[in-house]
Amino acid sequence: MNIRELLNHKVHQAMQAAGIPAEFGAHLAPAKKAGFGDYQANGAMAAAKAMKTNPRELAQKIVEQLDLGDIADKLEIAGPGFINIHLGNAWLSDALARALTDSRLGVACETPQTIVVDYSSPNLAKEMHVGHLRSTIIGDALVRTLEFQGHTVIRQNHVGDWGTQFGMLIAELEEQMQTNTEAEFALKDLEVFYQQSKQHFDEDEAFANRARDYVVKLQSGDERILALWEKFKQVSLQHSEEIYEQLNVTLDADSVRGESAYNDDLPGVVTELQQQGLAVEDQGAQVVFLEELADKEGNPSPVIIQKQGGGYLYATSDLAALRYRAGTLNADRVLYFIDARQSLHMKQVFTLAKKAGFVGDAISLEHHAFGTMMGSDGKPFKTRSGGTVKLAELLDEAVERAASLIASKDPDLSEAERTEVSRKVGIGAVKYADLSKTRTNDYIFNWDSMLSFEGNTAPYLQYAYARIQSIFRKAGIDKNSLNTVAIEAEEEKALALKLLQFEETLSQVAREAYPHMLCNYLYDLASLFMRFYEACPILKDDVTEATRNSRLAIAQTTAQTLHTGLDLLGIETMEKM
Repeated sequence: MNIRELLNHKVHQAMQAAGIPAEFGAHLAPAKKAGFGDYQANGAMAAAKAMKTNPRELAQKIVEQLDLGDIADKLEIAGPGFINIHLGNAWLSDALARALTDSRLGVACETPQTIVVDYSSPNLAKEMHVGHLRSTIIGDALVRTLEFQGHTVIRQNHVGDWGTQFGMLIAELEEQMQTNTEAEFALKDLEVFYQQSKQHFDEDEAFANRARDYVVKLQSGDERILALWEKFKQVSLQHSEEIYEQLNVTLDADSVRGESAYNDDLPGVVTELQQQGLAVEDQGAQVVFLEELADKEGNPSPVIIQKQGGGYLYATSDLAALRYRAGTLNADRVLYFIDARQSLHMKQVFTLAKKAGFVGDAISLEHHAFGTMMGSDGKPFKTRSGGTVKLAELLDEAVERAASLIASKDPDLSEAERTEVSRKVGIGAVKYADLSKTRTNDYIFNWDSMLSFEGNTAPYLQYAYARIQSIFRKAGIDKNSLNTVAIEAEEEKALALKLLQFEETLSQVAREAYPHMLCNYLYDLASLFMRFYEACPILKDDVTEATRNSRLAIAQTTAQTLHTGLDLLGIETMEKM
């Protein structure tokens, strides 16, 4: 149920019945201050200004036409014409009882779209590092949310698996395999392997010539070189898949469609742009000049699609990928989670794809940029020696730190329980610390704050969930027997209202691709539960059975919502903590 949409629709109907033209919206929003209702309709002011009438009088006419039945038990006009809506406890109680017995918590399915999400996309020549974390986990949170809403989501892991560096890497792999070294062993540390290859290339002229020759052979489809390339790709992807599994990310082998998948289409992209008169020769290269993205001096934005020597660029393969996503995958929306430094590149590709007709006007192309993970010095996060932090090592350290924290907080957990809790807390802490920040901002990576059991962190939310499970263990009651809610106390109403705002939160996350909105919602929810738990006794002897069962039902809906919300962020919960 989306309360905001429901009220918006009813207020808008009342506005039209009051003689207000249909183009004026209800401007409905959750109330920001206590005592001013639960929702506020602010549309009377804008309508009154255009109609040259008194806004309070117009608000009164809207209220007279507004039939909310038992949804609201009080309507009032405040200030210059705000309409405050106080929702009824009985209506909230019924709505919450319905959500409790629904596996989807009352969240309706959206009108299904086909949505392609491009995220993670590591370079297979190197090991995944912290720079890949944000795209991978932000993209995955959106994928999970969109699927939960009922959309058909196609994951596209556009890995870097092509280019001149692969000649060097294949030559190095071949040389090492000739000494009976297994490919898996040779590539067990991709970073070291890449450095060895580069050193070999720089110092050995014969090796460098062979590497250049292998680039030509790779591009012309030489079977032996292609087989070596496939082997390299397979082992490198295995590294990535291990990280995805550790991160609880839903990418797998079927999600991979790398740069090389578009090789055969690149000449056609260039030819088509030439035939349309968009691509012209400039200093031997094929270039499209986009007037739409001209600079302040009026100079058009140049997009090189083929180099002087005939080689293609990222723009060419990105255009081919968009043509495939629009024409073959029939996408309604295409979401890219790529860092902010690529903003101009993505604007150029989107503008050119639409201009060339590779993508229809109805398809939404969206670049959801993100900031950088920073170290405590305010610079991009590095190792002490200034090197790149491997993602696998960061995640291992997160689990180790969580293990020592859990051991000190709860020594009674069994070894198996401690291992499970440490993994979920450690990985969850790293993911949530990132996802809870506004996507477009940089943020400071800090172990102490992300592993804290206080504040807006994964451990705090995981603990809130586990605490509710402990209430049910003490109560000794079958959760499935709970099906009625009777809201009386203010703390019960505040928590129930927040629970019923789950759908509108997910709609906003899916629309704007901001997972921090879901994080903020879950933190508010957990905080409201703690207030409810302190103010409204559940298991005390003087609580009637009906009140106890109602409060247990509210607690159970809270637990289900926390679990579902954290799962949409790719964060696991545990029954005991």
